[in-house]
Amino acid sequence: MRFVDEAVITVEAGDGGNGVASFRREKFVPFGGPDGGDGGRGGSIYIQADDDTSTLVDYRYTRKYQAERGKNGSGANCAGRGGESVVLTVPVGTTIVDTDSGDIIADLVEDGQKVIVARGGDGGLGNTHFKSSTNRTPRQCTHGNKGEFREVRLELKVLADVGLLGMPNAGKSTFIRAVSAAKPKVADYPFTTMIPNLGVVDADSHRSFVMADIPGLIEGAAEGAGLGIRFLKHLARTRILLHIVDVQPIDGSDPVHNAKAILGELLKFSPTLSKLPVVLVLNKLDQLPEESREEWCNHILEELQWTGPVFKTSGLTREGTKDVVYYLMDQIEQQQERELEDPEYAAEMKAFRDQLEAETREQTIAAKEAYREMRRQQRLAGILGEDDDEEDDGEDQAESYYVR
Repeated sequence: MRFVDEAVITVEAGDGGNGVASFRREKFVPFGGPDGGDGGRGGSIYIQADDDTSTLVDYRYTRKYQAERGKNGSGANCAGRGGESVVLTVPVGTTIVDTDSGDIIADLVEDGQKVIVARGGDGGLGNTHFKSSTNRTPRQCTHGNKGEFREVRLELKVLADVGLLGMPNAGKSTFIRAVSAAKPKVADYPFTTMIPNLGVVDADSHRSFVMADIPGLIEGAAEGAGLGIRFLKHLARTRILLHIVDVQPIDGSDPVHNAKAILGELLKFSPTLSKLPVVLVLNKLDQLPEESREEWCNHILEELQWTGPVFKTSGLTREGTKDVVYYLMDQIEQQQERELEDPEYAAEMKAFRDQLEAETREQTIAAKEAYREMRRQQRLAGILGEDDDEEDDGEDQAESYYVR
């Protein structure tokens, strides 16, 4: 299955059926009067969140959806049948945006949450509605109203409590495999992870949280380097960022420089995103001699001038991973409890998340526009052919996992 986290579709609700001008014709009833029925209402278009859906791939191939038109009215005061509505299912975490105005129509964050995006037109009126004491044989009737038509953009951001952050090959996928049942691909080359992977982490009985592993970042990601900012937006709905740092990179790079580069990319992409709580994890301890581990880790922390929480782990041997899980679980529960008990704090956090959503959306749209402009310039320069897909935005054919 192809992982797709954004799609643009058009939705058209059904028109209302027409009302009818009709008169009662019955033996021994010489003055039956008008009996034209109303037209039926047009079908509407709904979008509903569904836990069983994990990608927007269907909406990349079928981009237009139309509901049924309402039936016309008929005599004997019979109203027309309403048009059948259409319900489109999307993954939980999908935001629906009107492309013309840029307004957010809905943010579907719960399974079963449903919103109407195009309302069906009202049916027309039959001539029964126009009868009066001075107009006993009205021949007026009205046509049904047009159904709403609009273009919407579907934006998927994975819903997770904790987001993994780090360079390619920092050990993020190995870490999430160690603490959950998620099985993302693991290999010793950069950009092994090409899509976000979700795993449910069990701390204790009835205590769990969701962790997201996103593709690795490199310096310059905020300007589009590597996989660019395509997946940075998926961190917008996390509570805590887990920054995984490889203490002994196989490419010989400096772990301190790598860690600073990632934090710098966060700030460039979204100043609000960089304000999320960050937990530092010095990973791949198994790559260091046991006698020099402490000294090397302390050197990294001193160079980073790190004052926040830090853990030392090995995703491969699972050393120290349980301590990280319990700490994250406690932090998430404390934050949730405070939001429930303190309305002011809850309102503050909501405003923070709204600002974060706005910043990530603005950056993502700007990046897509820059990508399209780059493709246009490449075509003008003859680098790309006319047959190259205009809508291609570097998406990868792979599967998205969400496992416990």
